[in-house]
Amino acid sequence: MNIKKKRFPLLIAFLTITQVIFAQEVGSNSPYGRYGFGVLSNPSLGASEAMGGISYGLRRSQQVNPGNPASYSELDSLTFIFDLGVSGHLSRLSDGVNSRDFYNGNLDYIALQFPLLRNMGASVGLLPYSKVGYNFGGRRSLSDIQYLETYRGTGGLSQIYGGVAWEPLKNLSIGANVTYLFGNFSHSRVSTPITTNALTTEGLNKFTIRELKYDLGLQYTYPIGKTRSVTLGAVYSPQINTKADVNSSIMNYEKDPYQNPGYPPFQIINNDTLGGESFQLPHTFGLGFTYNTEKFLVGVDGTYQLWKNSAYSTQLDGLNDDNRYNDFYRINAGMEYVIDPFSQNYFNRIRFRGGVSYSNSYVNVSVSNPDNNQPVGVGSFKEYGINLGLGLPFHDLRTGHVSMLNIGFGYSRQHPDNQFMVGQDMFKISLNMNVNEFWFFKRQFN
Repeated sequence: MNIKKKRFPLLIAFLTITQVIFAQEVGSNSPYGRYGFGVLSNPSLGASEAMGGISYGLRRSQQVNPGNPASYSELDSLTFIFDLGVSGHLSRLSDGVNSRDFYNGNLDYIALQFPLLRNMGASVGLLPYSKVGYNFGGRRSLSDIQYLETYRGTGGLSQIYGGVAWEPLKNLSIGANVTYLFGNFSHSRVSTPITTNALTTEGLNKFTIRELKYDLGLQYTYPIGKTRSVTLGAVYSPQINTKADVNSSIMNYEKDPYQNPGYPPFQIINNDTLGGESFQLPHTFGLGFTYNTEKFLVGVDGTYQLWKNSAYSTQLDGLNDDNRYNDFYRINAGMEYVIDPFSQNYFNRIRFRGGVSYSNSYVNVSVSNPDNNQPVGVGSFKEYGINLGLGLPFHDLRTGHVSMLNIGFGYSRQHPDNQFMVGQDMFKISLNMNVNEFWFFKRQFN
């Protein structure tokens, strides 16, 4: 058997899926995507997500963990890992009186991990950073004119990363990711007359981000016994300073531009570009640990991001640097249990996972009283999450490697701190295929 023939299907799949991800706009229906860079994604994959999103102290030889690049060195010299995740979402938005459901399906990420040298591993992949995909509004009146005011947004940030980890001393690993961060954003406000035949007016803001991002990671494992250990992990990402041109336009249409895509504007009232607008992404600090035995793992992570006073174009949201952002914090905790990983009984080898998370929002939002459309200030929200999951092992009798099909179930609640804001409940089902291939073994036959 020629081992090269086995590699081609995975490489073709990687290239094909990468093109699909580039072609799609990964969205979110949350109205809070209207502010900042959208709804932020947690960089946890597969099994990690089912454990509440822990990653900083997670160190495993058969799992890709870009949340801490120091983890890549925990990989034997013969293994290649291919990790792919998809998910389906049901979001329910409610203002306390009315509610609406949204359904989404996403190809979430793709990641590869492979050895370089002894005690050195690497990983590459494509992950989401933030998501925008809102569509909300309501009926308004001006004098004797009734019109529908709608806010719509699309886009988000994605990240292509490449990382390397090295274990210079036993139980101590250091690693780094270099990430190309990119994305397009579009925010619009559409006014559609109801009681007259007047034109539909759209105010549209668009901008693009292209920048490099860096993540530094450290892990130290302290062995307690032959089958028990504690791993401490830390991650730091420096602040990003970038410039982007913001295009702002006001156009009149004979028809709704979103219901009739490609339909040209009847009149362009204004079309200006603000060059070199400043944008910043924050310093990020992460600290976590895991306690491991043969059958049990438990871990806790803490994340802190310095968003307060970060630069952002006032043209896009009307807020200022003093009230736009909050310093962000998130706490994740999770566990995994397997009855007997070496049992002949398949049920005993299934991995049972669970976790919880809690965070604030990094953005504030402008709040208005819906009864009179008068502004009442800014507001924010807290987010609570709970996850459950299963890891279904698949044993390759030829190589002895174990691949894993991970199934996850998640629920999160965005709880606003202002009575005029919208709450969100999201239910998520995720599937992750973690394939461990025996690529680098030198065979004696073809």
